[in-house]
Amino acid sequence: MNWLSRLKAGLSKSSSKLSEGISTIFTHRKLDDAMLEELEDLLVMADLGSEVASRVVARFGRTRFGKDISSEEVKNALAQEIAEVLRPVAIPLSLDKPARPQVVMMVGVNGNGKTTTLGKLALRARQQGKKVMLVACDTFRAAAAEQLAVWAERSGCELVRGNPQADPASVAYTALEKARAEEVDIVFIDTAGRLQNKAGLMEELVKIMRVLKKLDPDAPHDTVLVLDGTTGQNAHKQAEVFSEMVQISGLIVTKLDGTAKGGVVVALAERFGLPIHAVGVGESIEDLQPFEPEGFARSLLG
Repeated sequence: MNWLSRLKAGLSKSSSKLSEGISTIFTHRKLDDAMLEELEDLLVMADLGSEVASRVVARFGRTRFGKDISSEEVKNALAQEIAEVLRPVAIPLSLDKPARPQVVMMVGVNGNGKTTTLGKLALRARQQGKKVMLVACDTFRAAAAEQLAVWAERSGCELVRGNPQADPASVAYTALEKARAEEVDIVFIDTAGRLQNKAGLMEELVKIMRVLKKLDPDAPHDTVLVLDGTTGQNAHKQAEVFSEMVQISGLIVTKLDGTAKGGVVVALAERFGLPIHAVGVGESIEDLQPFEPEGFARSLLG
């Protein structure tokens, strides 16, 4: 199955909800205010966000009011509108930056698929012939380091980890020193994501960044926030909170195959304007691919 088919299959819960809703509203009758209102409600409930919903509906109202309109026309116009919102933010994560090593720090709430996503990116970088190091800076959760060790073995990357409860910033510093000495191309840093203690987490992330800058003033070169698509509107809150803590350079949205809330990607693009590097629709390495706006928009509408 190619990527587009997997994306379409992954987004099927979201697309069937939208498609059925549109078919129910638009049954070859003339477009009126009540239909426009229903369409706006449907888009908001599909997590596309109120700004996108009202913009799409306003455009329909201007061009098609009082005319016969079919559900297929609505879906096509909607896909075009969504692709337009997504195009400016569809920016793949470049693993070819001039910095040596390029430092990529992954942040996000525990359980969002952060470590798995990091592992997939590392494997892809290795397949491109890069020398890659993985750094386990979530020193409080033993399972995180173990999971990273599995990915390191699988991808043939070096793993740097501290003792349990070690200071994450000192692990990051040691790793970057080592990476520079060994002429590593890319360093992926896995961080903790315990939002229950926001102040402590913020302090930890800021400290990691501060010590990295002692060795390279531009590090980390990328700070990627991993969000879980199944959380819908909660993903907005997480993006807000992490943006307050550190300067996020881009987003990766995972687990879109397990949700009817795929529209959240559109709302995130509209609200934050941050690059969306990739989306994930499954467990395998091929299931994480650079974000492609037209394909995503059409798959979202089935």
